[in-house]
Amino acid sequence: MNTDSTSPPSYWYSESADDHRGARVMEALRAYRAAEMAMRRRTQTSMSMGENELLVLRFLTRAASSAREITPIDLARHLGVSTASVTALLDRLERSGHLERRPHPSDRRKVLVSPTGRADLEMRDTLSAMHARMMQATRGMSEAETVTVTAFLHRMQCAVADACDAGTGPCCAVAASTSRTVAPTTAAAPDAAA
Repeated sequence: MNTDSTSPPSYWYSESADDHRGARVMEALRAYRAAEMAMRRRTQTSMSMGENELLVLRFLTRAASSAREITPIDLARHLGVSTASVTALLDRLERSGHLERRPHPSDRRKVLVSPTGRADLEMRDTLSAMHARMMQATRGMSEAETVTVTAFLHRMQCAVADACDAGTGPCCAVAASTSRTVAPTTAAAPDAAA
């Protein structure tokens, strides 16, 4: 992690030592997010696709690996866009040979969407080295570290989604139970590694 003095100061303002540690975590998370966004732009350029096209292919690939049938309506919900937008997107991906549409075997009103072998091969070629580097970064973590990092990321997911403010969402209980069950000595342990 780069801690040179040329870095701009953190905008997380507080006098609390606990918040100071939190600000270091947030700055590291921000640096990771910036690197991930740059990687996504490189992937989009490499595959000549936009963000939504890649999201669709990733969603379809995961669904295919679990033998789950996907319709255009499922994709519209996943992306949070209209079915008309999804239709245009699917038209582009079908023309480029990355997906295929076929009639549902038992419901004539539905169409199923699946990735082609070409899509799978391109995604593997483009992403496999990066995925291997990311998995390498997780190797050597203890079970306790894995639980801590995973719980933190779930709490951050809730924080940015405003799910806990609304009192909904499955991770609200995670945030509440973690704050109740973590003993002071356990909470200080991650700081010792920092």
